[in-house]
Amino acid sequence: MITIKQLGFHYKKQHALFSDLVFQQENGSITGLLGKNGAGKSTLLKLMAGLLKPQQGELSINGFKPFDRLPGFLADVFMVPEEFTFPSISINCYVKATAPLYPNFDYEKMDKLLNEFELDGKKNINRMSHGQRKKFLIAFALATNCRLLILDEPTNGLDIPSKSLFRKILVSSVTEEQLVLISTHQVKDIETIIDKIVMLDEGQIVLNEDLPVITQKWQFQITSNLAGVDSAIYHEKCPGGFRVLSKTNGQDESDIDIELLFNAIVNKATLN
Repeated sequence: MITIKQLGFHYKKQHALFSDLVFQQENGSITGLLGKNGAGKSTLLKLMAGLLKPQQGELSINGFKPFDRLPGFLADVFMVPEEFTFPSISINCYVKATAPLYPNFDYEKMDKLLNEFELDGKKNINRMSHGQRKKFLIAFALATNCRLLILDEPTNGLDIPSKSLFRKILVSSVTEEQLVLISTHQVKDIETIIDKIVMLDEGQIVLNEDLPVITQKWQFQITSNLAGVDSAIYHEKCPGGFRVLSKTNGQDESDIDIELLFNAIVNKATLN
């Protein structure tokens, strides 16, 4: 569980990135964290992981203050960062040395995930491609069974088949006791697996909704012209016409277009 109250943070000699940020999220979902470049997504994830210290306010993860880095906190939170390094050892050696730090680590799941990702446990991690190392780190994260899994740009470096496999494995590996928080610019990579969207803009949470609520509120469609579209909130040109966001007004629910919703929000469209 994540609880944030009046959080403030800034880097030296820079304006405040967060001021009075408020956010709460229960376990039991795969949540997408979206925002423009520089919105503070990676910084917020690092604050949650205890890698940075808030300058004001409260931040609690599973009842712990992250920056205290207490053993109980570290044993139940795992972050897959966008950039990472490994010691020059084999996958098997890494698992043997590191897995005991996580009380709920599932060795059978680890073996299964290595097999699904087609990774050889005897291979030196630093002799693998970036994409293979990313797949190993994701597999290890899932095998920890930590209550909070933080994934920062998890699909960067993965080819198209690996992205598809990542989605399949993530959905099948996560339990209702866990919270997965995914930050990404590649919204199409996670559109079918998340069940909640959180959008960060100008230091504040500007959207925090479950997907079923979003599809009940708003209609997403592609049309050749705008003449017959009622209650249009936002639109943008696309091949063959326009992508349109509008209020549902009793219409059947549509498939969500996260990119269109994101663009509407950052362009200050009035959604209410």
